[in-house]
Amino acid sequence: MNRWIIPGVFTAGCFALLLLSVSGSRARAADEPRRVPVLVELFTSQGCLSCPPADELLMRLDSEQPVQGALVIPLSEHVEHWNGQWHDPFSSAVFTDRQREYRRALATRALYTPQMVVDGRLQLIGSRQERAQATIAEALTLPKATLSVTADPNGNGSVSVSVTVSGITRLGPTHESALWVAITEDGLETEVKRGENAFRRLRHGAVVRTLRQLQTLPVPIPDHFAAATVVALEPEWRTERLRAVAFLQELSSRRVLGAAQRRVK
Repeated sequence: MNRWIIPGVFTAGCFALLLLSVSGSRARAADEPRRVPVLVELFTSQGCLSCPPADELLMRLDSEQPVQGALVIPLSEHVEHWNGQWHDPFSSAVFTDRQREYRRALATRALYTPQMVVDGRLQLIGSRQERAQATIAEALTLPKATLSVTADPNGNGSVSVSVTVSGITRLGPTHESALWVAITEDGLETEVKRGENAFRRLRHGAVVRTLRQLQTLPVPIPDHFAAATVVALEPEWRTERLRAVAFLQELSSRRVLGAAQRRVK
């Protein structure tokens, strides 16, 4: 049920086969074209009974990358709608407000969880695997800017994130846009004590720990630009599980013009 809220040891022969297999895998990897980044956002909640399958789907899309040509960049954004009997520890008003902005831009009749939004343009019920893969494939047909991101720990509980953007002109006309940076964490689990998922251990990947608008770009957007920021890390965040995600998004339409990710290390 979808949850809706109306807003307010080898032998020599085997060893040789193993070498051939590894060599072949490397050759195929070298021959593969560059995957196109597609930003996949999931609005979810630990208080929502129908959300755990969507959380699992988002993690599979990330680990398996099943859509040919696409690099799925996941963001798991926990909203506050279901913080009644159980308070979702990953929820934030930032994500609730972001989902409301998508409701306006995508003209959905209500807020609901789990909601998946692909490249800010297309939305679907977040647990539908075939539809998710088809929507990601559809997103590949649109031109994108090229982003690259670095994420270097400073040794003082913070990470320096640098972003470069190029290829804006191939997008055609654009409107006022913003450059966003998120820090996500994988491998998170919670023992839920109350609510619709009571007594279940829920797993989450790509949980957005922090999301910030780095800067707003004028019109026309420069074809090449760079930006940087320093993000403070909370002590409970596991650095080896963190990723920095950067994306460029139009403010009015909410369409994502390009995205990139990098492990923090």
